This record gives sequence, C-alpha cells and structure tokens, in this order.
Amino acid sequence: MSVLSPLTSLTPRIDAAATTAKQLVMSAEEKAKRAQIADTAKTFEASFLSVMTQQMFEGVKTSAPFGGGNGEAMFKSILTDAMSKEIAKAGGVGLASTIQREMLKLQGLKE
Repeated sequence: MSVLSPLTSLTPRIDAAATTAKQLVMSAEEKAKRAQIADTAKTFEASFLSVMTQQMFEGVKTSAPFGGGNGEAMFKSILTDAMSKEIAKAGGVGLASTIQREMLKLQGLKE
C-alpha cells in the first residue's frame, strides 16, 4: 500500500466538492442576472406606461384658475412619469412579465 492510496480515494470527493462550488457560484451569478432582467422589464413597462399616460392626458383641458399655463405643461411629463412608475410598481399591466420571460429566453435561462 502506497502513501498516495488514501489521497487517490479523496480525488472523487474533491472533484464533487469543486463541482458543487461552481454550481453555487453560477447560481449566484444567475440570480443576479435574473434580478437585473426583472428590473429592466419593470423599467421598460414603466417607460411604456409613461408614454401611454402622456397620450391619455394630451386632450385633457383644465380650467384657468387651477390649471393650464407653462407650469402645467412643464410638470405634466413629470407627473405622468411618476404615475407610470407607481402603476408598474403596483403590478403594472402584465407587460413586464412577458418581457422578462422573453429576455430570459434570449439569455438561455429557463423561467
């Protein structure tokens, strides 16, 4: 019996431990990528909703003492942007989940 005999029996265990460590690292990287994709999808949905709400308020006229003028025109885009972010944060219209699913497919990740 040689001195290396006990070490050769440890080789499969070391290989298995290395494979498990690689899987854990890949899982952390994959989780980070999935979180980034989810954030991007929600941001895109908020941007889409912002454009839609701006179009929705395009025809709304306000009375003179409480609305209208340069101030309203300037802050209307800020208001619609804030509203769209809140709508997206509250669940949106379902666009983010579809976009997220397609982005995961493009990255070769499963749902």
